[in-house]
Amino acid sequence: MGAIDRRLAAIMVADMEQYSRLMHEDEPGTVLAWQETREEVIKPTIASHSGNILKNTGDGFVAEFATVSGAVECSVALQSMLMGRNRDRPEGRHLNFRMGINLGEITVDNDDFYGDGVNIAARLEGLAEAPGICISSHVYDQIRNKVTCKFEDIGDTLVKNIADPIRVYRILCEPPAATIAEDGDDRGSEATMPSIAVLPFDNMSSDAEQEFFVDGLTEDIITELSRFSGLFVISRNSTFTFKGKKTLATDVARELNARYVVEGSVRKSGNRVRINVQLIDGLADRHVWAERYDRELEDIFALQDEITSAIVAMVPGRIEADNSDRARRIPTESMPAYECVLAAKILHHKSNKLDNAEASKLLERAIELDPNYAHAHAWRACVVGQALTYGWSSRDKEETLAEVQSDLDKAQALDENDADIHRVLAAIHIARNNLDQAQHHQHKAHRLNPNYDIVVVQSGELLTWQGRPEEGAELIQQAMELNPLHPPRFWGHLARAYYTAKRYDEAISAIGRIESPDTLQLAFLAASHAWVEDLTEAKNCVASAMRQNPDLTINSLMTLHHYAQEKDVQHFGDGLRKAGFTD
Repeated sequence: MGAIDRRLAAIMVADMEQYSRLMHEDEPGTVLAWQETREEVIKPTIASHSGNILKNTGDGFVAEFATVSGAVECSVALQSMLMGRNRDRPEGRHLNFRMGINLGEITVDNDDFYGDGVNIAARLEGLAEAPGICISSHVYDQIRNKVTCKFEDIGDTLVKNIADPIRVYRILCEPPAATIAEDGDDRGSEATMPSIAVLPFDNMSSDAEQEFFVDGLTEDIITELSRFSGLFVISRNSTFTFKGKKTLATDVARELNARYVVEGSVRKSGNRVRINVQLIDGLADRHVWAERYDRELEDIFALQDEITSAIVAMVPGRIEADNSDRARRIPTESMPAYECVLAAKILHHKSNKLDNAEASKLLERAIELDPNYAHAHAWRACVVGQALTYGWSSRDKEETLAEVQSDLDKAQALDENDADIHRVLAAIHIARNNLDQAQHHQHKAHRLNPNYDIVVVQSGELLTWQGRPEEGAELIQQAMELNPLHPPRFWGHLARAYYTAKRYDEAISAIGRIESPDTLQLAFLAASHAWVEDLTEAKNCVASAMRQNPDLTINSLMTLHHYAQEKDVQHFGDGLRKAGFTD
């Protein structure tokens, strides 16, 4: 038997995100990139911080350090260098790492090393969001006044195979500054992409009923800006939380993490409209551009495009939109039909039964006024689908889906380039388990409007159902960034992706962010607790779900999934059974 050595050490565990996908897509290239990174960055950096690699894993490593500060400083240096190297790699081929650091006792013999000190570091690594670093409270207490890092306390967290909760802190790593060419051409990565928040325009008209017109105009400007892939546009769900509030552009920029803020006002009188717009640098607190438009109302569509183009032209770097050939189409010749659709959108966003019914009436009226108004058909399908999803409709499900499909077929025939049409078509195909057809429309919707948080989150959902939950989780997190004040259901989508990826602790944490989880979310929560052997909490979740729906069974819950792969179906069913649900 070899010698056994027990010692206290700072342990770092790291692994590469999306390693399996990278290997599948380009095995030789990934192996070469990983070898170069290990030899040129990881090994020398660890050695320079008095560290020692205990073990190389297929996609990561375990290292120990003589000091806690050495481990933390090394991790920050590594992440900075790795993010810098990613700039030279194509999009989708980045090597992103998660890292966890713990201070604890490890046992080392001639063949292996083990102990809770290593296990906790591994669990911390799993909690980190690549590229990121999570540390235990033991580490934080040792280095909080010794290193120049910012920390985020993410609270006590239960992790697999560790009895007591662990206090976890996230190190907030700043990406290395992007290189800006002297001519102002922005060559940076997504971290330097200009971000814009469009605040709800103020209604300066005396007629309060025109509020929907003002809100709808704001929405259309957000949508048009979102067509530009060179811009990171904050979603309307986030910006509309500021509606009616007196706020400073600097406060909005800070809360929504936006560099630029668009403010405006609309005065509508008779057949004329006057719009004042200003673009503000939220960080520098200065006006970049302002303009007033006084037009006949019939010019509203050209006016919206003119405002959008002017804002984009003034953003530093003179962004050239990827989809510069986007259609400059006039959606309808009927101004009353257009106003009906604007009003219906506002009602839809309120997400309640009465407003849904009123929105449906308005969209019926819009289609009566202009039967060839594609966007009206798309939104009628969306509103009818909302009623079906939330149980506000007593109509037959298949009959309703057929009506929605008919509306969408009509809309698509009229306008192939409306993102909402393809978004709702994808949702219908998901509901019918036609995932190949769903993929076609979801891809089209995402391409048409890459900054639309509802489209992005649905792309993540679809990837989860297709058996690609790691990629799904990434897109769902991207949707959360697009909409920092996203609805709670986004956490449910993320939890489902984590569960499918067997990242149960993260699934539990995600659902924990939902104040009132629904039955399906409680089912995934119960199954997650069951897989980490916390059967007491699993049964509590089952009881909560049964209080919401006493008729809930494994069979009824299984009808709510849309997994394409049998192993994922089995995994969900086994988790429900293990948690205590009955057939």
